[in-house]
Amino acid sequence: MARMVVHGGQVVLPQQVIQADVLIDNEKIVGIVAPYTAQWTDAQLIDAEGCYVFPGIVDAHTHIQLDTGIFQTDDDWEIGTKVAAYGGVTTVVDFATQFEGQPLPQALENRLTECQPAIIDYALHMMITDLNRDQEQAERDLAELRDLGIPSIKLYTTYRPNYYADDATILHTLRAMPNDMLALFHCENDDLVADAIKRLEAQGNTGWQFHGQARPAEAETEAALRVANLAQIAGHKPIYIVHCSSADTLHALDELRDRTNANWLYFESCIQYLVLNDHQYNGEHPEHFILQPPLRSETSRQAEQDAFLAGRFDVLSTDHCDYSLRKKNTENDFRVTAGGLPGLETLLPLTYTLIHNAVDQGKISLHSGLLRLAQMLAQRPAQIFGIAPQKGAIQIGADADLVIYDPSPQVTITQDSLHTIGGYSPYEGMTVQGCVKTTIGRGEILVQDGEFMGTVGRGQFLKGKPFQPVER
Repeated sequence: MARMVVHGGQVVLPQQVIQADVLIDNEKIVGIVAPYTAQWTDAQLIDAEGCYVFPGIVDAHTHIQLDTGIFQTDDDWEIGTKVAAYGGVTTVVDFATQFEGQPLPQALENRLTECQPAIIDYALHMMITDLNRDQEQAERDLAELRDLGIPSIKLYTTYRPNYYADDATILHTLRAMPNDMLALFHCENDDLVADAIKRLEAQGNTGWQFHGQARPAEAETEAALRVANLAQIAGHKPIYIVHCSSADTLHALDELRDRTNANWLYFESCIQYLVLNDHQYNGEHPEHFILQPPLRSETSRQAEQDAFLAGRFDVLSTDHCDYSLRKKNTENDFRVTAGGLPGLETLLPLTYTLIHNAVDQGKISLHSGLLRLAQMLAQRPAQIFGIAPQKGAIQIGADADLVIYDPSPQVTITQDSLHTIGGYSPYEGMTVQGCVKTTIGRGEILVQDGEFMGTVGRGQFLKGKPFQPVER
């Protein structure tokens, strides 16, 4: 592969932002030097002047080609990872699902077969639905999974009967899990959700506009704190709470971590909870905003933004699900509507815009904002899920995964300008500051000036290293 010099951009390193040239050779970053000082005559020159050079985005929570047993997203791994590349995402951490009666290695093998067309690199979590009830066998099974490169598993406190795990199952799983694995949790108290839905049904309120009321924020906060308590009972096993939609949940987990000095507790939010609110359910297309957990109040949205700017949670992700409009608007009933939003292509522009606006409002300095973006969209997810230092930061020896971001233009998000297959965007009509100019994955240009230049099937499976606590 040809040598490459990414020239003249403001390069966002883990601790500082500098104007520099980034030197790429044989898929790796081999130098970060002052502009025009590279002594290479055979290198391809990539112009980044006037732009920021971020590490390739690592989206740690995606659902490409998802089959829940009830709904299936309309994308596949070629479509989903092409969408990602357009958005500057060079690595995703997606999920393999263990179905009932299925050995964990078989579940992994099946998912890896589906992943073959991937254009960008990928790691995987494992959804655990049928762990052996014998403690010793469960320990061996999870250790084997870790050794296969899957150090993170996922459980759900909701979704009866498909994914739901009761407290006894959660405790069994955590006790069997080696200390160098990490358990992800979708946290909503299923009984509180069922009660809310029952009350809405009694009133005849099952239309899309009532979706937010069906899954109250209290259900999320209660379940998150309960799971954290179970993790402590199991021996302070490492856990990671996904898609915290409520500022109350973020605050409660943050306070718990501060109070206990916990190095076993991690949690994320998703971009939709920072830029959208529950007013969408009273708008023209409430079905476009059906997701679990749902969008929250404007007060919560603002508080989530502030938590992001302050670095009070670990990772910002998307929970990307590319369902078609047909699956969104078949019936005006939140109970039978596919839940999930597309987001891979818009994560970086929306997050940069959030930073840009916060700088204008005096909430954060530009330097700190750029570092925060790189930290929570790249560095920290790579560290937590065992794919650093190969991924997540611009540093010598790392994979040459870069995104050149032009901050100058103002762009209106429209479905016609995006590459998702679902046929809609929850961010339709929003104005963002800047755009992805070039996406580079392992030294190969994947997207440049809106033109796709990648190769189907070039993506590689990343075996995650065993979990180690990450300093905050």
